Amino acid sequence: MDDMSEIYRCHAQTVYKFLLSQTHDADLAEELTQETFCQAVRSADRFDGGCKVSVWLCQIAKHLWYQHLRKHRREAPMPEDFPEPPAPSAEEGVLEREGKLEFLRLIHDLPPEPREVVYLRAFGGLSFREIGDVMGRTETWARVTFYRTKEKLRNGGTDSEE
Repeated sequence: MDDMSEIYRCHAQTVYKFLLSQTHDADLAEELTQETFCQAVRSADRFDGGCKVSVWLCQIAKHLWYQHLRKHRREAPMPEDFPEPPAPSAEEGVLEREGKLEFLRLIHDLPPEPREVVYLRAFGGLSFREIGDVMGRTETWARVTFYRTKEKLRNGGTDSEE
């Protein structure tokens, strides 16, 4: 495996954005990002190159997030406590029309994969390529899933046959 400091420079932001989209807590995301790289250093010899390094790191990060949830068994924060998206996005129109809380309720009602794609894109700021990598799919799949889901959300969470 390449130099770990170079891997950190290349992938720390991706891992952090992924964790922020899951945790909705900047401090916790930063802490778990650091722990992800500690785990990666300890298990670098087990990385077989079967996937991209970013995917491997996000898998470690996701495992640590689930481990954190199991340990703390606390209630999830109310949607009003979520941070604003890190950068302006195409979802701003939906957020303004539906209101943030209603938008989050609509997202929550989505099936797991489309919900995760929306979280990673809207709140994590990941590119479609990064989303595809994290989810073990293609960039095209991530793009199509996102746009179909966005249209569904624009229609109030219902599919329209127009």
